Amino acid sequence: MEHPENSEEYKGLQVNAGVSSQAIINPYLKRGHFRRHEYTTGEMVEGILKGDITVLSQAVTLVESINPDHYSKAQEVIDKCLPYSGNSVRIGISGVPGAGKSTSIDEFGIHVLDRFGGKLAVLAIDPSSERSKGSILGDKTRMERLSQRREAFIRPSPTAGSLGGVARKTRECIILCEAAGFDKIFVETVGVGQSETACHSMVDFFLLIQLAGTGDELQGIKRGIMEISDGIIINKCDGSNVEKCQMAATNFRNALHFFPMPESGWTPKVLCYSGFYGTGIKEVWDMVYQYFDFVKQNGYFDYRRNEQSKYWMYESINENLRNSFYHNPLIEQCIKAAEQSVLRGEKTSFKAAADLLSIYYNELKKK
Repeated sequence: MEHPENSEEYKGLQVNAGVSSQAIINPYLKRGHFRRHEYTTGEMVEGILKGDITVLSQAVTLVESINPDHYSKAQEVIDKCLPYSGNSVRIGISGVPGAGKSTSIDEFGIHVLDRFGGKLAVLAIDPSSERSKGSILGDKTRMERLSQRREAFIRPSPTAGSLGGVARKTRECIILCEAAGFDKIFVETVGVGQSETACHSMVDFFLLIQLAGTGDELQGIKRGIMEISDGIIINKCDGSNVEKCQMAATNFRNALHFFPMPESGWTPKVLCYSGFYGTGIKEVWDMVYQYFDFVKQNGYFDYRRNEQSKYWMYESINENLRNSFYHNPLIEQCIKAAEQSVLRGEKTSFKAAADLLSIYYNELKKK
């Protein structure tokens, strides 16, 4: 390749080296100007009660934080919002992965807002990786229409190792959403199968989404999740799949006859619909509100709310005891040695656990 600047006729010219590479960060940038304002407890509660979505989002983040320094502030916010909560209908939505939960919630949300008005909060729970501990938190991308509505608040949250298909602090988030004026709460679980009791213990109506071709009546009987469902709906009932869905609905109805009558006195119904095409949505929500009318008349609605409050009191005790044990400085020192003794076969797992608990109790007695 020829370089004309090196020829004799240009000998008197000087070739510059060029412009040096510039920094990718603006040196005149004022970092403090972009720092997010940290709300006080009073400002946070005031913003939540006004329905400020930005403040509500930060409050949910504070509640979900595992930082011990955030715990007391989060509890104070929850305590001040508690008197303004409880005025919503809470609906849990579960189903196997791929059943169309997120797509259905998009259709359900639009239908509920257009038909009944009010405000809707969707708490979408995304499973966390056991390896990386991360979550995609992409459920909102499947709720395109609902995410554009001003009356809707969609909050994806990671399970962060919590069992039961819900996040660790979902119940507290429900309280914050209700205080912000949301009168309808959807809790979408990860669809883990038979571990949905945690979701069932925080909602008023538990809706199970099923697919055609997932098994016969015997499979329906074996699934413990059907026992706690208040309604079962068969998704993707469209095109050539209509006959299969109707057959699946018949199988599920037959399977429900083998279960004892629920405490509510309500016999779960089985319906077919299409979340993609939006058909059969009205019939689903007619069923949901028929259930609410039924349980409010016989008093089961208030009874279930009271039982749920009692359940979560014990769950909070268990969580605090667990944290107190594992964050005890002496236990943190001894637990590795106990692990090694089990791995070397010097102690059984039960003996090592008993020894650690004995150390923990003796430490508490000294205090």
